[in-house]
Amino acid sequence: MQSILRTAVEAALAAGEEIMQVYDSDFSVEYKTDESPLTRADENAHRVITAILSPPGIPVLSEEGKSIPFEERKNWSELFVVDPLDGTKEFVKRNGEFTVNIALVRNGKPVLGVIYVPVMRTLYYGAEGIGAFKIPQVDDREKLIGDWEKRTELMLPAQALPEVCTIVGSRSHASPETEAYIKDMQKQHGEVNFAASGSSLKFCLLAEGKAHYYPRFAPTMEWDTAAGQAILEAAGGKVFVHPGNAPLRYNREELRNPWFLASAPGL
Repeated sequence: MQSILRTAVEAALAAGEEIMQVYDSDFSVEYKTDESPLTRADENAHRVITAILSPPGIPVLSEEGKSIPFEERKNWSELFVVDPLDGTKEFVKRNGEFTVNIALVRNGKPVLGVIYVPVMRTLYYGAEGIGAFKIPQVDDREKLIGDWEKRTELMLPAQALPEVCTIVGSRSHASPETEAYIKDMQKQHGEVNFAASGSSLKFCLLAEGKAHYYPRFAPTMEWDTAAGQAILEAAGGKVFVHPGNAPLRYNREELRNPWFLASAPGL
């Protein structure tokens, strides 16, 4: 697991460098058939990640990769689930709230996750049996990878949960159902704070102890959530299909996720 984790971290950091080269330029934006934005940064990050992840021999399911039929995928007991640039809308807005997501899924469960925030140079990672961690400032990619066993980081959760119930949600994908959930929580808890955040950073806020709940009652895809779920669960949090209490699983025939509710460690 440590070897795979190191490879995934290397891939995420390399992708982050590619992304920032485009971010700091006068880039153009194209649109997919579903009207979601696509930039050269998405494509370059995908290319770098798949090149680095290929040696372990584990198949890769990526947002920017070719469509892989379920008839082929259903036989994969192990795979990487990748979003080379999660939060392209935030990238286009240049607000910094976009990430690189890499997860290892075994038998439908995300057991390892890496999330890198290129603008802040902040790295989150976690794995089953290892725990969840944060490196607030990655100064030198080669040195970090070279000294992987000597790295220093903060173990998550890094702080106690806020006294006031704090709900984190999407900056770009609000829904009436989410608003109804917040109102219901206000009835239960009185005062409720809402923190808007882009991309998979919402899972990181829960894993750190900065928020209590992340309700997602709007569409997401497997590559949007797998890495965040792995990190959050490694920190002691949970992600359940909503309504109900079944854990969110992966490499399904339908790659669009059902609604889910994520909770911070200790809840």
